[in-house]
Formats: sequence, structure tokens, C-alpha cells
Amino acid sequence: MKWSLYLGKIQGIGIKVHWTFLLLMVWIFISEIRSGLGWEQGLLSVAFIVSVFICVVLHELGHALTALRFGCKTKGITLLPIGGVAQMEKIPEKPLQELVMAIAGPLVNIIIATILGIFISLSMHSFHVQDFLAIEHITLEEFIPMLMLVNFSLAIFNFTPAFPMDGGRVLRSLLSIKMGRVKATRWAARIGQVLAVGFVVLGLFYNIWLVIIGIFIFLGAGAESEYEEEKSILEMHQVKDVIMHHFTVLKKRDTIPQAVKLLLDGQEKEFIVLEDDVYCGIMTEREIIKGLNEFGKNGLVGEYMLRKNFILHPSMNLKDAYIKMSAEGIPICPVQENGKIIGVLNLENIMELLMVEKVVKVEKEIPRHHATLSKKLVET
Repeated sequence: MKWSLYLGKIQGIGIKVHWTFLLLMVWIFISEIRSGLGWEQGLLSVAFIVSVFICVVLHELGHALTALRFGCKTKGITLLPIGGVAQMEKIPEKPLQELVMAIAGPLVNIIIATILGIFISLSMHSFHVQDFLAIEHITLEEFIPMLMLVNFSLAIFNFTPAFPMDGGRVLRSLLSIKMGRVKATRWAARIGQVLAVGFVVLGLFYNIWLVIIGIFIFLGAGAESEYEEEKSILEMHQVKDVIMHHFTVLKKRDTIPQAVKLLLDGQEKEFIVLEDDVYCGIMTEREIIKGLNEFGKNGLVGEYMLRKNFILHPSMNLKDAYIKMSAEGIPICPVQENGKIIGVLNLENIMELLMVEKVVKVEKEIPRHHATLSKKLVET
């Protein structure tokens, strides 16, 4: 994600913080000072928000490290003002694996809350939940109890049975045991959207944040359902079904102006790059323009190409190819058989296949619907 500050890695998972999160910290600090509470209160409020987001990172790490045990890698976790976003290459598709991964995040929050609760008990602090619900400005004595409540709240909220919440994945994994993944996703998404509408209605009367959450859940549930539908379509195809046999290549020693000429002369926006007939990278419209801007006529393709080593085989499952290309940010990829490049595959081709298959599916369902309707009329 652009404009993010890199903090480090945990088990190969990069941790970043988006600039908007830093802006939130500054805004909170200034707001506390302007309200007359002083810089000490400002620092305490910032420290509390940072603590909450550390818990959010641990929550996402719970998902990521569990998924890693099932062979699903996570490229990184980015902190945003709305929470943490994990960039997972893929999600475990076996029901029990997805169930364990989905539970892992909220379980981390429950463990943190439990540890903090034990600390509060051993410290002999009196604690009543109702005393903390109306707090506007946190004090040092309220810091740990409030952090405990936030973690419990995060766990409960994430168990909401609606995509993209963890509860939606738990529901989908349980439904997948009895029905196919696509059908389970469709049902889980519908349930999630019903709950989302409920959030929006409640939010109109009580809290505008519920409206925002409801919209977020509604759109997320729909996107998740559509994504699973698309994967099920791709799973029925192989790379050879959408391979492009007519394509243009660039040589590593070609100049940027030669690449620009190819870009302007045809419809192609991405090219594979060869060196002595061996694949060595790709060149996209972005790299071509960047090279032209920086070096003009003196730039070479080899200096600006993206060095991608991923090569497809004609018999490779199209879903696996799509997931890999999307995760690695590869818009075009060579297809090789018996050591020879026989064509290329790009993401645009895959999208076109999906559009065609969806139209075909609708056309097949219409006669089936008419047949069912006619049967009912005859029976009547």
C-alpha cells in the first residue's frame, strides 16, 4: 500500500503504518490540547490509541501466522485509522482450516483481555464495566481496564456472522462442511447483508458509525460472494483455454523509444521481455512512461523492466494462475511448454473469460427458469 511507513517484519510478514494513521495520532493530540486538557492528556490518549492498534496488529498476526501453517502466505499488514489490513495471497479453502484461521484473530484479543483482567485482579483494583462505558477522556488508572474492554469488544464485533468480519468466515466454513464453498459463501453473504441492513437502520436512529459499518459489511459480503463465484468459474478452466498465441515481445537491449512505438502502434499495454530468446521480465505501460520520462531516448528496456520469474504451463489450473498473478502483481505472464514460449496470459484475458462465462450462465438459467414456471402452471 502506497504512502506507508515500514516498521519491520515478523515471520516474514511486513508491518507498515499508513500515513493517515499518523495523521490521526496528531489530530487526537492537538484536539486534547485545544480542549484544555494539556499535553499530558494528549500523550496518554495517543498512547491508548497506539496500544489498541498494537492489539489490532496482533489480531491480524493471529490470522496470518495460522494461515501460514496451512501454506497461505501474507505479504504484509498495514495499519489504517479504520483498523489493520492483512494482504494475504490466499485464504485456506478447506472448511476446518478456514475455521481455525478465522477464530485465531478474535482469540488473540480474548487472550489479551484475559491477561489484562488477571493483572487488574492481582492489582486489587475495583472494576465495574458500567463505570467505563461513558468515559470521554481516559486517565492513567482507566488505561488497562479500558484496553481490556476494547479487546473484548474487538473479539465480539469480529465474530459478527457477516463478511468481511471473521464471523462471516466462521459461518462460511461451517456451511462448507455440508455444502459446496460457493453455495456456502452465497448463503453467508446473504445473512451478512441482512445484518448489514439492520446495522444501517439502527445507525439512522442511534449512531452514524453503525451506518458506515453496515455499508462496509454489505459491500464486503457482496464482493466476497462474487469473488468465490469467479474462482469457481476459473477452477473449471486451464491456462491453455485463454492463452494468447499472438503477442509482441521486447528485447532487453531495446530502447525505450522502441517500446513506446510498440505501445502506440497496437492495443497491447504489457509486454514480456526476452534476452537471447529466454524470458527475463515484463514491461508495462507504467515502466515505459517512467523510462521515457527519466532517460528519454537513452533508456533501455532492461533497466526498467520488472524482473518476474513466474512462468505458466498450459495445463495449469486457471484459478491458481490468477491467484498467483494477482498476489505478485503480474499483469502478463509467459506460457511455456517443452522449454519454448508458446503464448502469454494477462489479467485482462481472464476478466474477459469471466464476463463470457457469466453471460453463458445467465442464458442457461433463463430456459431452466421458464421450464420450472411452465411446469408449475401445468400443475396448477
